[in-house]
Amino acid sequence: MIKILLVDDHAVVRSGLKMLLHTNPEMEVIGEASEGNEGIKKALKLKPNVVVMDLSMPHGKDGLSATAELKKQMPEINILILTMHDDEEYLFRAVQAGAAGCILKSAPHDELMSAIESVAAGDAYLHPAATKRLMEEYLGSIKQGSNDTYSLLSDREKEVLTLIAKGYSNKEIAEQLVISVKTVETHKGNLMEKLKMKTRPELVEYAVKKGLLGYGI
Repeated sequence: MIKILLVDDHAVVRSGLKMLLHTNPEMEVIGEASEGNEGIKKALKLKPNVVVMDLSMPHGKDGLSATAELKKQMPEINILILTMHDDEEYLFRAVQAGAAGCILKSAPHDELMSAIESVAAGDAYLHPAATKRLMEEYLGSIKQGSNDTYSLLSDREKEVLTLIAKGYSNKEIAEQLVISVKTVETHKGNLMEKLKMKTRPELVEYAVKKGLLGYGI
């Protein structure tokens, strides 16, 4: 029997998942939580085989932070991230946080069942499009490994890069570092030029690979 904990801020989603999973005689939903902190407490108490964790939960601890914290306290736990975001940025952040798998909310029911079975068995699971994307990024990182330009960044640029990756706006970064918004924009422009990147998601992905967030490599 695969014992499952559902962590999602929408009661309707939890109810639907529970009804679906209970159609499988080998799966049992043993608990529910509406945000990350509650999910961590429930997992420590109930000891599920798999935690199905929503990525975006605006109230309380989000799915990525909860995943990272739960993996520290229960390294053996298997966490499947449930997300609506088909985006490299979120994929890499989920993997680096310690998730065993990542599946889209729009995935067919049988794919969700398969994903839960995979992570419960100790295997990794990524939806097909994500697997292809991850391999492309991995191969690309190997190819570019010898030309890593991180060492060219100034200490301030590294600080700005880390805060960008954590989701702070230019104004919030300026307040944290006690500099002007214009200066933040200048640092950001220099970052993109040195790293040969054009978008904010590219910077986030790069920061995750470098292990600049509070969880990861």
